[in-house]
Amino acid sequence: MATSARKVSLTGIKPTGEPHLGNLIGAIRPALELAERYDAMYFIADYHALTVLRDPELLRRYSRSVAATWIAAGLDPERITMYRQSDVPETFELTWVLSCVTGKGLMNRAHAYKAARDRNAETGKEDLDAGINMGLYNYPVLMAADILLMDSDVVPVGKDQSQHVEYAADIAGSFNHLFGGEHDKLKIPQPVVPAADTGRTLPGIDGRKMSKSYGNTIPLFVSESQLKKLVRRIPTDSTPVEDPKDPDSSSAFQILEQFATPDVTSDTRKRLEAGGMGWGDLKNLLFDVLNDQLGPLRARYDALMEPGSELDDVLAAGAEKARARARRVLRLVREATGIQ
Repeated sequence: MATSARKVSLTGIKPTGEPHLGNLIGAIRPALELAERYDAMYFIADYHALTVLRDPELLRRYSRSVAATWIAAGLDPERITMYRQSDVPETFELTWVLSCVTGKGLMNRAHAYKAARDRNAETGKEDLDAGINMGLYNYPVLMAADILLMDSDVVPVGKDQSQHVEYAADIAGSFNHLFGGEHDKLKIPQPVVPAADTGRTLPGIDGRKMSKSYGNTIPLFVSESQLKKLVRRIPTDSTPVEDPKDPDSSSAFQILEQFATPDVTSDTRKRLEAGGMGWGDLKNLLFDVLNDQLGPLRARYDALMEPGSELDDVLAAGAEKARARARRVLRLVREATGIQ
């Protein structure tokens, strides 16, 4: 286990669907790199998922799937802390305290809330808050509690998610101003945008950004036969085999770039640009590359998903460590506010 002298990195993962290639490239791999430099903590944000997920069986499966996925992808349970948000009840006491020092105007400017109102406006709804629940509206405060309760130094986020950390810092600042006295009680977190986050997204099987909301993902742990079918569905144009092709216009090539070795990527680019390699050949190569990498992960994932696997012990141990940290922070918050 990492020593306490290292700075704490906190990553939250929302369990709202099956993990896919985009998750591996955009979130999991960068987080694995950060785990080498920080005392890394990972939590499964199951209460956050309630803003959109209404099927209890799916929530249970997705929550377990998130943990199994990250461990199968390379997280070492002996070196990191992984826990379920719902196993740390202190989170929700802190959420109320933070709500009492958070301005409504700040919440009105939250990206998710504004986007939901904009969608209502675009569809001509008179009530711009139609269909928006308080879970979505209060989401930033709960996220701030997640971050601040673990005394986090840094929070890895994509470029489009930095507002979560900015809000946590603002809310912590408000609390410290009101209750800090001579010494701040809540640590001000900093966002960390992984170097690999260039803003480029992985395309899905329809050419658009790979996203669960589009239904165009390539799940990480589908069977070998299903993986082949999904790769074959990636759109291509009708350029003949013998004609030169633009690799950068191909979704299949863009995915290949993220998984193949530099030598394979470079050779494939040359063959496509010179002519003589068809899109079907490219898809066959992509399948082979993906299957070689995902096969061992699939086997590890399947074992972890079994009832009574080591995953249960990992989450139980993680919850114990997380609650120990949470109690220390909450004790300071209670003393500062006068709650005994």
